[in-house]
Amino acid sequence: MRISVVDVGSNTVRLVVADAQGGVPLPVHTAKWRLRLSEQVTPGEDIADEAVERLVQAVGEASATAARWGAAEPLAFATAVVRGAPNRLRVLRTVRARTGVALCTLPGEVEAELTFLGARRWMGWRSGPLALLDIGGGSLEVAFGRGRLPDFVASLPLGAGRLTHEFFPDADPPSPEQLKELRRRVRHQLRDVAARIRWEGPRTAVVTSRTFQQLGRLCGAAPGRHGPFVERQLHRAALRRAIDRLAALPAAERAELPGISAPRAAQSLAGAVVGHTAMKLTGLKSVTVCPWAIREGVLLRHIEDGPSWWAEVSRVHEETAPRVPAPLRIATAGN
Repeated sequence: MRISVVDVGSNTVRLVVADAQGGVPLPVHTAKWRLRLSEQVTPGEDIADEAVERLVQAVGEASATAARWGAAEPLAFATAVVRGAPNRLRVLRTVRARTGVALCTLPGEVEAELTFLGARRWMGWRSGPLALLDIGGGSLEVAFGRGRLPDFVASLPLGAGRLTHEFFPDADPPSPEQLKELRRRVRHQLRDVAARIRWEGPRTAVVTSRTFQQLGRLCGAAPGRHGPFVERQLHRAALRRAIDRLAALPAAERAELPGISAPRAAQSLAGAVVGHTAMKLTGLKSVTVCPWAIREGVLLRHIEDGPSWWAEVSRVHEETAPRVPAPLRIATAGN
């Protein structure tokens, strides 16, 4: 069986085509299309028609590519940059009408569960009680669990792109005062969630997302060309030094640093502040950079639980957000 997933993120549309053999999604082809939606969409405002047109084109090309590789219609989802837009439903309906792809948005807590599943399968049971941090463009997902799915998840409005828009709209590089205000916001938002992670006392902590991968490389982890099986660690002390390094440079010069790509250079500082603050508040001195995340989690759910759970997620509702399918249990800080 050959399956595919399309992930519409804040910067790119990513396609993974995989063979499902032995319960493991084995990638046979990957592709990406750069959109940089986070640079064009202000949090809380509509996605402009021009950006929607580029999104439609990218999703259409991704679907056609998946078909050429022998996969059925992709499991397609959009993350916080689309989820938080007031015209979200119109965007989803437009994509479906123009491409035939049932693009949906997932609640942040569901994203956290799926990402946790991907990380759990990669790290294995030997990792024990597992904590997860994932920084996206629009949100930060946090999860903790002892089993296949997490016992606790949270999604917070602490995405690297969102915070860059809000705290560093015109400053390049930002002032010390702006940086201090950002740290204050992140600490306030993370306080209760971090207390829960500290109380749980995870044996293993992992981070996912391109933001963490690039920060890990900046802090000395092996480059991506060495492959996914090289263990990569991110140390809190090194990340603190990286913040000072990033804060002293404009975005154009950050892009010249190891691991920092030009499309993510502007938001790399905010991502580093969120990552360091999260590690400090949760008491984590080092974390493992995990190559599997939400896309692998979606593929694994499809392989392990069958296609029915995704059929309900992928519905585009006229007035309400897509409902969470029954098999997917959400645990929140209040439970």
